[in-house]
Amino acid sequence: MTGSPAAQHQLDLVPDALLAGRAADGDTAAFEALARRHGPLMRATARRLTGSLTDADDVVQETLVQAWKQLDSLRDPAAVKGWLLRIVGSRSIDHLRKRRNHVDLDDVENAVDAGSRPRNKDPENNAVNSSRIEALKTALAKLPEEQRRCWVLKEFNDQSYEEIALTLNISPASVRGRLARARITLARTMEEWR
Repeated sequence: MTGSPAAQHQLDLVPDALLAGRAADGDTAAFEALARRHGPLMRATARRLTGSLTDADDVVQETLVQAWKQLDSLRDPAAVKGWLLRIVGSRSIDHLRKRRNHVDLDDVENAVDAGSRPRNKDPENNAVNSSRIEALKTALAKLPEEQRRCWVLKEFNDQSYEEIALTLNISPASVRGRLARARITLARTMEEWR
């Protein structure tokens, strides 16, 4: 570990490829420089995926541990940033799975309910909205897991196709296909609510 702040500052100026190569050879100061450089983006990505700062911090910590152990498997040291973000995406998904198979339908209900809650206390509107929420929860639960994940990341987390692809470790074309199939299925299932 590098002791002086000046030495740390010098490492912050070194390109990713060189830092990754040195870190793969066991240089902890080089790895720390990579963590300082990419940590904020990793944390922001994990926060967006998990919806929680605490979970994001856990994901980043797990990512850094995994990255340190697997640095020798990094084929292109210049691509260390993308590699770290892929690990963050995978770890975030793992973390969400642990919290209830990735999509907690109660969270979906709360998000849908918050967006459709009537402003007045009209019992008829409340009953209709409650039925709509239940129908959406049921429809989402029936989607294949891959389609449901894509739909939730797009509709509730407002992620781009590229962000979803990175998170789920699939291609943007696969994301488009899964979203299209999910939307068609949901549209058919929710037809009576239009």
